Amino acid sequence: MTDTSESRSADGAAHGTPPSRLHRLMRLLPLIAPVLLWAVPCWLLLHAGQHWPLPVTLAGTAVFFLGLFGMPLAMMRGHGRRQQDWAAIVGDTLLGVAWVVFTWSVLLGGLLRLVLIATGGDGQDRARVITWAVLGTAAVLLAWGYVEARRVPRVRRLDVPLPRLGAGLDGTRVVLVTDTHYGPLDRARWSARVCERVNALEADLVCHTGDIADGTAERRRAQAAPLGTVRATRARVYVTGNHEYYSGAQGWVDLMDELGWEPLRNRHLLLERGGDTLVVAGVDDVTAQSSGLAGHRAHLAGALRGADPRHPVLLLAHQPKFVDRAAADGVDLQLSGHTHGGQIWPFHHLVRIDQPALAGLSRHGARTLLYTSRGTGFWGPPFRVFAPSEITLLVLRSPQRSPSP
Repeated sequence: MTDTSESRSADGAAHGTPPSRLHRLMRLLPLIAPVLLWAVPCWLLLHAGQHWPLPVTLAGTAVFFLGLFGMPLAMMRGHGRRQQDWAAIVGDTLLGVAWVVFTWSVLLGGLLRLVLIATGGDGQDRARVITWAVLGTAAVLLAWGYVEARRVPRVRRLDVPLPRLGAGLDGTRVVLVTDTHYGPLDRARWSARVCERVNALEADLVCHTGDIADGTAERRRAQAAPLGTVRATRARVYVTGNHEYYSGAQGWVDLMDELGWEPLRNRHLLLERGGDTLVVAGVDDVTAQSSGLAGHRAHLAGALRGADPRHPVLLLAHQPKFVDRAAADGVDLQLSGHTHGGQIWPFHHLVRIDQPALAGLSRHGARTLLYTSRGTGFWGPPFRVFAPSEITLLVLRSPQRSPSP
């Protein structure tokens, strides 16, 4: 690594990461979002020409107002100082329901309104057809999204060619799990089944790129405990995500170490086979320094210090946007999570404001590949709509490998 890269990393550590457009927008969301999410569907589904009987209008409006005031209150009790899991479940579920109903009220409702106007349907009948179509679509998507969120993820397998990878390491099997987000909904059994599926892949290297849980290590220990059963022929490695810094990051580092995982906190290890070497490095999440925890920061130069620059580098970094620094320093492959693939469509449009990739394999610069996982679990609302979870098996390929018979 060059002196320039070390200076850049040091400067980033000294001044911190500047707030992104998404972060600035997020500061306003607690004030704006509840009103938009509940008031807009209320108007479009109940008051935009439907002329429902008065009891239906009053009951429906009351439901929307309960959501408008109940959702923020439940989320504050669930995620604030009290940390009441039942309240978090209620608030998070209401958030997911509101997002889906809002989205399809605007998109599907608007489209159907245009179609029915063009066909000359009766005004009141037209408006009521739109309401039932939106509610039916939302109900189906929420039921399907709940099943998608709670199931054990399917395995996504792909070969990743690394031009600098030696022939001795060709076929190295790397399994990536990330964003497990153990939380208010007890997922201990789900966690055990995920680990069983990982073990069936017979990995050389298993990686967890952060956001293990929402809550402290002590509180979520039972859900995380199955991670201790994960097997790998070479190593199990872990880096922190941003959610660790909301709930005692050092406790999670210590627990993962206790469970037999190697926390790569701005350092690396070497994976050697057949006379060839792969540098496996990891950095703390980019939000680590702002957490105030001593010694926590994303420091790529420190992670690669002492590594032979001729060896290929596999880097674990929770957020895809770290790839700019990785590409500048010649990293071969970065593994990340964080985005959840958007989790509930069309939230992916907001994710793209903040991150350079949403999911899958992408190239950055002349050498660097980035693989972004859609995540193994889910955050907050227990739904995944058009963003399926995954366990990822990446098979590293060398250009010098022997041809298949």
